[in-house]
Amino acid sequence: MITFDLKNQFKKVRHASKRRSIQLIISLSFTIVAVISMVFVTLAIYTSYINTARQTTIENNKQVIDQMSWTVNSYLRNMMGISNSMYYSVIKNLDLTSDTMNKEMDLLYEANKDDLISIACISQDGALISAAPIATRKTGVDFTEQDWFLSTEEKIENFHFSKPHVQNMFESSNYRYYWVVSLTRSVDLNYMGYTRRGILLVDMNYSAIEQMFSRVNERGAGYVYLIDSDGDIIYHPKQKAISGGLLQENNMEAVSYDDGSHMEKFLGEKRAVVVKTIGYTGWKIVSVMPVSELSAPFNQFRAFMIIIVTVSIFLIVFGNIIISKIVTEPIRRLENSLKSIEDGSLEADEVYIGGSHEIRHLGRTIRSLVLQMRDLMDERVREQKEKRKSELNALQAQINPHFLYNTLDSVIWMIEAEKYQDAISMITSLASLFRISLSKGNNIITIKDEITHARNYLAIQKVRYKNKFEANIDIDPAIEDCVTIKLIIQPLIENAIYHAVGDLDDEGIIDIKGYEKDEDIYIEVRDNGMGIPPETLANLLVEKTKSGGKGSGIGLWNINQRINLYFKNDYGLTLESELDEGTVATIHLPKMTMDEYMGGDGNEK
Repeated sequence: MITFDLKNQFKKVRHASKRRSIQLIISLSFTIVAVISMVFVTLAIYTSYINTARQTTIENNKQVIDQMSWTVNSYLRNMMGISNSMYYSVIKNLDLTSDTMNKEMDLLYEANKDDLISIACISQDGALISAAPIATRKTGVDFTEQDWFLSTEEKIENFHFSKPHVQNMFESSNYRYYWVVSLTRSVDLNYMGYTRRGILLVDMNYSAIEQMFSRVNERGAGYVYLIDSDGDIIYHPKQKAISGGLLQENNMEAVSYDDGSHMEKFLGEKRAVVVKTIGYTGWKIVSVMPVSELSAPFNQFRAFMIIIVTVSIFLIVFGNIIISKIVTEPIRRLENSLKSIEDGSLEADEVYIGGSHEIRHLGRTIRSLVLQMRDLMDERVREQKEKRKSELNALQAQINPHFLYNTLDSVIWMIEAEKYQDAISMITSLASLFRISLSKGNNIITIKDEITHARNYLAIQKVRYKNKFEANIDIDPAIEDCVTIKLIIQPLIENAIYHAVGDLDDEGIIDIKGYEKDEDIYIEVRDNGMGIPPETLANLLVEKTKSGGKGSGIGLWNINQRINLYFKNDYGLTLESELDEGTVATIHLPKMTMDEYMGGDGNEK
């Protein structure tokens, strides 16, 4: 059922597409091509703009990361410079058996206290040699167990940077402890010419690093964080949430990235990542920009483009409709002017000539064809009229001599039998029969005259057949003045006599009835003969058969054709018959008077 409905819908669409106008075709074609081109160009421009803008944003992030790397690198170098100054300018020049480094360490701390929390020197066995600004170790604190101490002991030749932690190893009068990143290195301590290894500790103020990254993250486009060489987070704008397990970061994956830009998908979100390594520390600055945020600034541009495209499409559609209307209006007017020709009018002046050169040429050509058609039709009408007259004249001449001989023989017999009145009546009927048959050369007569002709014919045949049949004529007086073609009822009566009731014994009946129905005229000739076999009945009006030699020679096909010739195919002769029941021949004619037929000019149409 669904397949059937789809087929029907497809047929309807295909049928509708065949009926589409040229204006619709032009409008749709131009609109579709223009819209597709505009959408394609718009998408290309928009995509190019978005990609360029995204790339520009990424490049800007790279510049920010480079600047950030330079700033952090400068800060770390400064811290390393402090460590170098303390080691090479102070510690290497002291004999710790008699000297102290407290004064120099205090001076160095005071000079850099904004970036430092503390400076300390610890011996290899964990003894505190000197510290600033507080030189008192908290009870229970073992330096040798600290992460920074252990990492330095593992690789004594390098600088070491610890993870952020709270520095709480020294006594504080105000009980304030700070987040620090510890910079440590192995140093040589001099004791009366003997060298012992120690560790120089510089606690960098973590807030300095935090401030550097906070300023960058305030711009609102993504965020920047800092990780060490192991992927552990040194700084993150959402570090507390990450530490509390509320958020996650892809830092363990980012530590494996090379310097440059990367695209990653983390927790279902696509992100643009820029990585920059801080040389000797192994730290990495990571900039994260969600792709959704990259596209967010372009929403306004996208909305603007949509408005521009929508307005442009509207203007294109409107313009195409106007242009197609201008182009197709002459064609439409030419088409409308041809509808009257389709309806049968051959007035050449009604053909529209206008528009472009091609359409004007087409209009002139069609007008010329209409004129030629009208001339040919007029010639055809004249030929048909002459042909009809010739046919009627031939039909009139086809009155069977056998009928005329029998009629005259009957007259002679009546005279010899001294039935003079019957002979006079029969001769009078025969004379009237010939007079109406001639009709002064006219092919169209009134129904009244045609019925008179039929009555005369019946009068003669009743005498010849010795009243072996009855004939009843019932014609509506309202149609007697309407026109008919002459010699169409008499042949039907003749067929009814010769082929139906002529051989019956006092039982034959012929009924002739004329009436008006649906503003047309119908004349029936009905008999009660043996009827016509169906196979014979089917061919009587489609083959040019004759009466078989006994009648006037005017076949039923001939009657139907003459009616068609004069009154078009809407009218004609129909036959109905049933075996052992009889036959009905019905003549269908238009209802019009002689004046209406003549058109008021007195000339036959």
